[in-house]
Amino acid sequence: MKLYRTTQGAFVEEDGRFHLISALASPEAWDELICAVDLQNRASAALTRNSAASFDPATVLAPVGSQEVWAAGVTYYRSRNARMEESKDAGGGDFYDRVYSADRPELFFKASGWRVVGHGKAVRIRSDAKWSVPEPELTIAINAAGKIVGYTIGNDMSSRDIEGENPLYLPQAKVYDGSCALGPCILLSSEPLKSVIRLEILRNGKTVFSGTTSLSELKRDPQQLVEFLFRDQSFPEGVFLMTGTGIVPADDFTLQHGDVIRIAIDGIGVLENTVA
Repeated sequence: MKLYRTTQGAFVEEDGRFHLISALASPEAWDELICAVDLQNRASAALTRNSAASFDPATVLAPVGSQEVWAAGVTYYRSRNARMEESKDAGGGDFYDRVYSADRPELFFKASGWRVVGHGKAVRIRSDAKWSVPEPELTIAINAAGKIVGYTIGNDMSSRDIEGENPLYLPQAKVYDGSCALGPCILLSSEPLKSVIRLEILRNGKTVFSGTTSLSELKRDPQQLVEFLFRDQSFPEGVFLMTGTGIVPADDFTLQHGDVIRIAIDGIGVLENTVA
């Protein structure tokens, strides 16, 4: 089952049929739904109770309300190599190798809910960055109790030249207006997801980069990432956690205004954003 947040309410989709699960009458209604201990049961009940409802794809919003978005870094070998290469002149290459091998994962704050853009909306590149890329990532939806309730697609926009200059500049490379996109829905499942992530970047209608990776290459177990995130931290409205990227464009590639970024994960769908 897939859960969508829209301006019309929250919908559950299965086999191409959409069913209204909540009218989302208040701003808090989405938060309550995400954190409901019986979310799966409520979604299943909506499928059997309601007749198919009218669903307008143009009304889809990012599947986030008051939740924070966090991210894990250096969780794929490809990412480890890229981080080491971009920071070698600053003497930070060994830093990322040690992060990749350490028991404790790298976790950092990415965005508050109001900063997140959804499918079809615009992401941004920093005005003071010269080397910017999207980072396609499986993103975990977690309730307030620390339980995985589902998965969505994330775009962790990144300024590689800023992070490469000094690892301590990571927040500036990662956290800015238009740096985070989630969507288009949440795949409701607590089971580990084993599928493929695909990235395609189009410029003037032509593909200028494409790449794939498998979630089997993710070094960190998602449940382990969740456990570390919830150590000495609470998330009363739940939280989203990006799990890192295994697709990194070549060092001579940087995003440009007008580029279209398409990220697909088998079983979830496609998240598409244009660079503003």
